[in-house]
Amino acid sequence: MLRIAVFGAAGNAGSRVVTEALARGHEVTAVVRAPSRYPGLHPDAIHRTGDAQNPDHVAALSTGQDVIVAATRPAPGREAEHAAITRSLLSGLARTPDALRLIVIGGAGSLAVPGTEGHLAIDDPRYVPTAWRHIAEASNAQYEALRTADTRVSWTYISPAARFAPGTRTGKYRLGKDELLVDADGNSSISMEDLAVALLDEAESPAHPRTRFTVGY
Repeated sequence: MLRIAVFGAAGNAGSRVVTEALARGHEVTAVVRAPSRYPGLHPDAIHRTGDAQNPDHVAALSTGQDVIVAATRPAPGREAEHAAITRSLLSGLARTPDALRLIVIGGAGSLAVPGTEGHLAIDDPRYVPTAWRHIAEASNAQYEALRTADTRVSWTYISPAARFAPGTRTGKYRLGKDELLVDADGNSSISMEDLAVALLDEAESPAHPRTRFTVGY
């Protein structure tokens, strides 16, 4: 059994990670910024209040855990907080007595599009429409904050496929590294439920320390 703390536990992705982790028998601490979010949390999780942008909160809530999951997503207009939250998480985790593992749910914008000689998904409107560009840019900055961090924290960054939305848990997925996963028709997708499956598989059997991987169908 792992002890897992999920920051952003009330969100679409975070709530599915909580559900998947509990279903596997792990102890889960669901962290939200306000107690008013508690009624929306899974009843079998431990409910805690904390701000991922506050390293003191991160350190206090992470001590005694095995894995920290960052499933936070900034509100529209506050996308710049994405990278700042990542740096805060790393700062807080570095203060804990144990070398904890951090798994960050990120974005697809920094992935290369297959067959384009390395062009990134963020610059391809088939995968990142204009309306999504702000959050894609923020997610790219989030990944860069991890990639360039001088830290003892063992981190893993998960880039979902381009279309990442609530759906069905099939338990099936494909893994990649730095290239967008697409099907025979060029579509790139993964349900939040199956992303949670892949994330918990990584938590239970770490295979991507200090690197990124992507998940898709």
